[in-house]
Amino acid sequence: MTGTRDLVEDELELQGRILPASNATFLGTIGELQVVYKPIAGERPLWDFPGAVLAHREVAAYVVAQAFAGPGEPVLVPRTWLREGPHGPGMVQEWQEPDPDVEAVTLVPAGTAPEGYLHVFDGYDADDRLVSLVHEDTAALRSMAVLDVLLNNADRKGGHVLAMPDGRRYGVDHGIAFHTEPKLRTVLWGWLGRPLEEHDRAAVERVRAAVGGELGAALAPLLGDAEIEHLARRCDRLLAHGAMPAPDAGGPAIPWPPF
Repeated sequence: MTGTRDLVEDELELQGRILPASNATFLGTIGELQVVYKPIAGERPLWDFPGAVLAHREVAAYVVAQAFAGPGEPVLVPRTWLREGPHGPGMVQEWQEPDPDVEAVTLVPAGTAPEGYLHVFDGYDADDRLVSLVHEDTAALRSMAVLDVLLNNADRKGGHVLAMPDGRRYGVDHGIAFHTEPKLRTVLWGWLGRPLEEHDRAAVERVRAAVGGELGAALAPLLGDAEIEHLARRCDRLLAHGAMPAPDAGGPAIPWPPF
């Protein structure tokens, strides 16, 4: 595996641009490692994240995911770091090639959720056919839903969940996260109201314990003080509630169902 110094110092060569994407996104290589590169200069400002650097939030999500994972457990976000690139400083993330035959989140004809999938809600597709949004009922995806609560992820689309051939599940595109206001917006509502599994409670406790120490120090260059404080508050609320929360009725940006 390429070392940390090599990832930051070795030449980043671009192979092409990934389209469509809301922000400038490039596919490249560092040595033999394939990566995604998102330069800060190519970010589109967001009205509800004034002055935010989305690349910093991408790296912060990986840092929190590291603390969230138990010893020997896979991290739910691919390796992500900051470095210089051909278009200036930006976020670089290890490329992951998902299994083309597996969809962790998908649309199916209404009422036909496959075995092992949870129903989220019904709606109409582009051809006005009644369909159901469903997602896997797996421990890895459930943990991702819990992590999203901590990140206050406002952009968990189905395409942001990568189903890997080895059974791992990765979440990507965490630029719109860590807001101090309730912004949780996700397709992973299948566990709504269910009690936290002990495994996931332990993960939240690890993050909460680390915020005041090593994790907080790692997040300090990436997020504002208030955003780090609200990360700790979300940990406390989730542990006190003891169940997967419903969307906050006071959050105007959080529709339910998420039409």
